[in-house]
Amino acid sequence: MEHIVEKINALKKEKNAVILAHCYQPVEIDLVADYVGDSLKLSQVAAETDADIIVFAGVFFMAQTAKLLSPNKKVLLPQIHAGCRMADMISYKQLKEFKAMHPDIPTVCYVNSTAEVKSECDMCCTSSNAINIVKSMNEEKILFVPDTYLGKWVEKQLGNVEVITYPGFCPTHLQIRPKDIEEARKAHPNALVLAHPECHMSVSDMADYVGSTTGIMKFAKESDNKSFIIATEQGVVDRLKRDLSDKEIIPVKDNVVCPNMKMTSLEDILEVLETEKNEINVDADIAEKAVKCIDRMLEVSK
Repeated sequence: MEHIVEKINALKKEKNAVILAHCYQPVEIDLVADYVGDSLKLSQVAAETDADIIVFAGVFFMAQTAKLLSPNKKVLLPQIHAGCRMADMISYKQLKEFKAMHPDIPTVCYVNSTAEVKSECDMCCTSSNAINIVKSMNEEKILFVPDTYLGKWVEKQLGNVEVITYPGFCPTHLQIRPKDIEEARKAHPNALVLAHPECHMSVSDMADYVGSTTGIMKFAKESDNKSFIIATEQGVVDRLKRDLSDKEIIPVKDNVVCPNMKMTSLEDILEVLETEKNEINVDADIAEKAVKCIDRMLEVSK
């Protein structure tokens, strides 16, 4: 592994490349990543980087978003088959049909969506900024795609906006059920439950804190509490265990794993840096429309 890390680091320098890694990636990817974070942080880095090549250790929509924000950079996805099951739940055609059922209502898309879907939306959001994004729109009603649970969680937090959601979801987060929280709490009565808003509302309602991956990690690091039940993907658990050796980090259940996020290996990263294959491109007409909703999001999130 050490040899691969050295080769990757040498190629990064030689090719002026930057490696962005999502928090759900295998933890060894952090050995070569320049930035590790959630979708918002990585979008901001992609928009501002002066690298010539962006290697995105994540899934397809993330690399596509990086390309939208840095159209003149070469964006490479180490595992070209790493998709997102939630993003695949809504197509451009399905979005048009959903909007036709609810005319004249602004549409917010979760970043977990394709460029085609983003091109038909007024605003983009991540789990970090979804509340602020919806609030900033000053609307009584909004359409929210594709994640119904994030949308309904935002509606509950704001209280004064009707959020009409598309029936998409994250299969990984829906593995977590209320009984898992109950059992974990019974076994660890002093632990705080930290959950991601992609979880079912019945799970979010039971949590002590609900937030994005980096929000969860920040809360655990800064809290005086010494024990945490983590209700999100295993990558967050692994990083918290590594970084917070003085605290007890408990996965809410075993195998809360996103299979697509776990596809990427150090060997894949080395291969794309060597060959520059798996380049991500977006049709110019779609890109021109899609980037607008992301730019608006980044403006609000400054």
